[in-house]
Amino acid sequence: MVHSLVKLSLVFVLALHSAHARGESPAESMTAAANAFLAALTAEERTAAALPFDTPLRRDWHNIPKEDRKGVEFGELNADQQKLALALLRSALSDVGYEKATRIMSLENNLREGEKNVAGAPLRDPERYFITIFGEPAGKGTWGWSFEGHHFSQNLVVHDGKVVGDTPSFWGANPATVKIFIEGGPEVGTRTLANEEQLAFDLLASLDASQRAAAVIAEKAPADYRGPGQPEPPRSAPEGVQASQLTDAQQAQLQSLLATYCSNLAPDLAAARLAEIEAAGVDRLHFAWLGATEPGVGHAYRVQGPTFLLELVNIQSDPAGNPANHIHSVWRSLSHDFGVATAAK
Repeated sequence: MVHSLVKLSLVFVLALHSAHARGESPAESMTAAANAFLAALTAEERTAAALPFDTPLRRDWHNIPKEDRKGVEFGELNADQQKLALALLRSALSDVGYEKATRIMSLENNLREGEKNVAGAPLRDPERYFITIFGEPAGKGTWGWSFEGHHFSQNLVVHDGKVVGDTPSFWGANPATVKIFIEGGPEVGTRTLANEEQLAFDLLASLDASQRAAAVIAEKAPADYRGPGQPEPPRSAPEGVQASQLTDAQQAQLQSLLATYCSNLAPDLAAARLAEIEAAGVDRLHFAWLGATEPGVGHAYRVQGPTFLLELVNIQSDPAGNPANHIHSVWRSLSHDFGVATAAK
């Protein structure tokens, strides 16, 4: 490809991130943050938050507003405990990623207001997110953690002092573009996942007729991404136009799209994820589009390579009825989702 994915990722994350400049590796930061968080919990809270690494609940995840989740609820913690929970979340994310994460949480205020007259509407609460530690956080051995709630799910695994899993990684937004200001929510016009959506539209618009014929694999967008809540990612063959059939400029656009997602992570994690993609062969990436080719109508895309699968779907309406204003996006590893392959060695 015209640019190194690793170099591009570093440009993104170094420009957008400063909180991880203390010289610690992400694994060291996570271990310290996890232990500080656990130490601050009561015995009852720790029973809920600390689970064995091999529990099946570790791979029980979902982006929907579930009534029951594993872990200890953020909203049930006191102010000091909440700060420590957020410090753990910060250990995995860049400043930009952390800001997006907290904005996703704040959008629950918009949903609660928008659905206040809807009978049987799901519980909407910006503090209804759950933190779980799996195993014993330490420099040796294998442990993990998750931070999850509606429209946000991060799942990390550390093995012998190295982060070996950072997926499934789910980022959602409803409304995708804020149309009405709600107290406690983002300003009007805010697009929480703006580049994650717009850069794909830009790439699609740049395709010529033959490239577009290969890229567009369905005239109608699917109801959602594939495999929601499943412990294993979809493993069907990649579809769409292959990166080797794109121009240099289009390849750079595809790189920017991937770097946007990865720049939500701490710099070392972002660089490692993109280095893995590059090592597996960036020319083997595929870009597929499904549904409408303009905003405001249901659309979706997929980017798949030998090591990962990325999907974004925007088909549902927001609470005010604005169509295609409700984003689901998920990045899954095809080689070590939940850190399973590496942790098993």
